[in-house]
Amino acid sequence: MYVAAIDQGTTSTRCLIIDHDGRVVAGHQLEHRQSFPRAGWVEHDPLEIWKNTREVCAGALARADLKPADVAAVGITNQRETAVVWDRATGEPIHPAIVWQDTRTDAICRRLGDLGGGADRYRARVGLPLATYFSAPKVAWILDHVDGARERAEAGELAFGTIDSWLVWNMTGGPDGGRHVTDVTNASRTMLMDLERLAWDESIAHEMGVPTAMLPEICSSSEVYGQVRAGGVLAGVPIAGILGDQQAATFGQVCFEPGTAKNTYGTGNFVLLNTGHERVVSRHGLITTVCYQLGDAPAVYALEGSIAVTGSLVQWLRDNLGLIGSADEIEAVARSVDDNGGAYIVPAFSGLFAPHWRSDARGVVVGLTRYVNRGHLARAALEAAAFQSYEVIQAMNADSGVPLTELKVDGGMVANDLLMQFQADLLGVDVVRPVVAETTALGAAYAAGLAVGFWASTDELVANWAEDRRWQPSMADDRRQQLLTDWSRAVERTFDWAEPED
Repeated sequence: MYVAAIDQGTTSTRCLIIDHDGRVVAGHQLEHRQSFPRAGWVEHDPLEIWKNTREVCAGALARADLKPADVAAVGITNQRETAVVWDRATGEPIHPAIVWQDTRTDAICRRLGDLGGGADRYRARVGLPLATYFSAPKVAWILDHVDGARERAEAGELAFGTIDSWLVWNMTGGPDGGRHVTDVTNASRTMLMDLERLAWDESIAHEMGVPTAMLPEICSSSEVYGQVRAGGVLAGVPIAGILGDQQAATFGQVCFEPGTAKNTYGTGNFVLLNTGHERVVSRHGLITTVCYQLGDAPAVYALEGSIAVTGSLVQWLRDNLGLIGSADEIEAVARSVDDNGGAYIVPAFSGLFAPHWRSDARGVVVGLTRYVNRGHLARAALEAAAFQSYEVIQAMNADSGVPLTELKVDGGMVANDLLMQFQADLLGVDVVRPVVAETTALGAAYAAGLAVGFWASTDELVANWAEDRRWQPSMADDRRQQLLTDWSRAVERTFDWAEPED
């Protein structure tokens, strides 16, 4: 028997088939369109994502030569704050999905902050600052801009969900009895869930302008939510795990003990530190979030540092500037030079997330001279991921009071040796990559497998984890400090650039 994992990310959807040893035996992946209708706006087509999900599941089963009966459970992991609103009767979205990177809700966030408390208005209850990153303002925007939507939402005709909810609803029947649920990790990213009660906060929802009638049921991260409907690609298979992508990666990295942390290098970078059953309030620009909850067990919490643009900066160099032909090419181009030539790229395309939380910031390239060439810019793009991660980890060290001694890493960019060595050099600690780098999908599989007894306990998952490679710091202290000083100066240049929108 095997477990299937659906990994629905910002740029693609894939299905991986995982065996009992935590190894990937087959998979299939499809990219979906990225729509940028205006500066700062990012949208996806939920129907395209649903279509791709069915196709990748069929492709993964075919490549593994398996039938649905060979799959013990399916887990789902997803891009988190992306918001979908759809008609319960037809299954049709009433607007494109508004992606987590989208900044159109800045005016809504400022208006709410002006009611008192500023960016921290809801932080004590939900663990999050008022920011365009999170889901609830996106839902409010849709209801304000689609004719009749608010009235229909209040009447219970519309459903809201993050991508996990959208997929589970469709997989379990859609308009014909589909189950409308989410898990605690995704709910904790909406700005609507009380972190202590693990329940929707009706007063915040009312103030946000999001009718509670459209909200999904909040469940744990590991339980049977329902079975895939008859006629579906995985017909009859229990859907038994849901984790937001970064929590899934943390779970896949078996960061089960308080004080353990991981950094995922994907479209953005996300550092999570397990804080156990304690909700730690950050004083250094991080957010408090649910790490996972297994069935009826108490929830486990985390501190998170969210960085909007890292891997997508490489895509920007490829797609917008034509500086490289493929994402894989960037390491070779960056290695053509010995350093960044004094150039720094701060990719504040959607403002700056942790630890700055500056929606007014916009991207800059600084330090340019006639000496700077294509290789220096490629290197600066890679280094930007490491610099931003350094800022977040320093904030994490300050909040936790326990400096990290090593950093577990995963995601697509960890295949880049140059980046991983630079990250170790900046942090001054070892950077460790596991044998199975696809830890996001692995975490979803683990959560689903635990729920149906495919794995007996988390001890089995810990036994599956194995180290692939370790990078140790080798940079001189004075060189590191000069780079960090210059980076800080570059970050300051991004501030106060975007004009507020009404």
